[in-house]
Amino acid sequence: MYLTSRFYIAFTVVILVTGCGHFYAPLFTVGQCLLVLLVLAVIAEALALWTVRGITATRECDDRFSNGDDNPVRISLESRYRFTAPLHVIDEIPHVFQRRDVDFKVTLPAGSHRTIAYTLRPTERGVYGFGRIRVFASTLLSLLQRRFTLGEPRDVKVYPSYLKLNRYALMAMSDHLVEVGVKRIRRAGNNTEFEQIKDYVKGDEYRAINWKASARRHQLMVNVYQDERSQQVFQVIDKGRVMQQAFNGMTLLDYAINASLVLSYVAVHKDDKAGIITFDRQMDDFVPAERRPGHMTTILDTLYGQTTEFSESDYSSLCVSVNRLIGKRSLLVLYTQFTSMAALKRQLPYLRQLNNRHRLLVVFFEDAELQDYVETHATSMHERYQHVIAQKIIDEKQLVVTTLRQNGIQALLTTPEGLTVDVINKYLEIKKRQLI
Repeated sequence: MYLTSRFYIAFTVVILVTGCGHFYAPLFTVGQCLLVLLVLAVIAEALALWTVRGITATRECDDRFSNGDDNPVRISLESRYRFTAPLHVIDEIPHVFQRRDVDFKVTLPAGSHRTIAYTLRPTERGVYGFGRIRVFASTLLSLLQRRFTLGEPRDVKVYPSYLKLNRYALMAMSDHLVEVGVKRIRRAGNNTEFEQIKDYVKGDEYRAINWKASARRHQLMVNVYQDERSQQVFQVIDKGRVMQQAFNGMTLLDYAINASLVLSYVAVHKDDKAGIITFDRQMDDFVPAERRPGHMTTILDTLYGQTTEFSESDYSSLCVSVNRLIGKRSLLVLYTQFTSMAALKRQLPYLRQLNNRHRLLVVFFEDAELQDYVETHATSMHERYQHVIAQKIIDEKQLVVTTLRQNGIQALLTTPEGLTVDVINKYLEIKKRQLI
């Protein structure tokens, strides 16, 4: 049983009225009457709350959460009381969220149901533990509260961002990826397979007109081609210390893992084979490029278990492992971070070696907050110096992109938030231009 603030206010009023009876005698009698009424009200409310177990509550959520996404959680409440009950509901969410706002004040009519919904956005992979649901019930008098400890503790696993998979996959199959910012890339070259002949529509290439079929049908017909299929696409994820920089609560490593999962899913639905490589001081995990049923589950489980030792990544070891394990020419999408030209020059010989046998795409990150800072107006000499340094960092990353391209290596500089769409765009561009 818990006494509410309303009880203490009422009790204070009783004391003041009774105390004033020292100066005006009738108030002492009034104070006594008020005290009796307060005691009777407390007893009546206690009987109403404790004669029946009036509240039940259950928590509904998925067994696994998607990292970096809003995951829905629902609390179902049911009242067995015969009166309207004001409730204060507190859900014991995993402590890692550090949120103090997951409590709700609701009013539940007699014998009714109600569902409370909220979302949680994890920023780290791992196991998250929920506690119990605490419900504090009272009557309309609200002098007392009865606490109910409901629900069951449970653990949920936070996986890489799988909620986006179906969305991107369906768009990939229907060629509607443009709806989320993925560009349409014109086909170049002749590394394509014949698919079908169809009626000409405005916008089709004149070079694709099939004149023999047009003559037979007495209308223009065009050949439809599809890209060469069954190419290997490997997501190569650097787990070194440079990938531990955080943006919006998530590390670059987790952004790379989320993008790798989505791009692998899109590649599989584009009839390519997807694989995973992770490394730091040495290669840690290798998932061969396949397209068999259940392969995406293998990739998801592999990405879920990725951890880091905050060490310096060894690209020479990566080259040895890639040459040993991957025989067929493939697209290697390398997620890493180069903060300066000096960092690039140390690894450039190994990147060239990877690019000689495969098509290498180096993906690294720009700091959008740094760019926003540069665009602000400097008001002091100190801020001018800071602007110059920030601009130098931005220019050096552009120089990294230029240097990689001069060495025949595909490069993508993007923000963590735009990584998924940008890397899909780049993959489709490489595929359409037959650069693999």
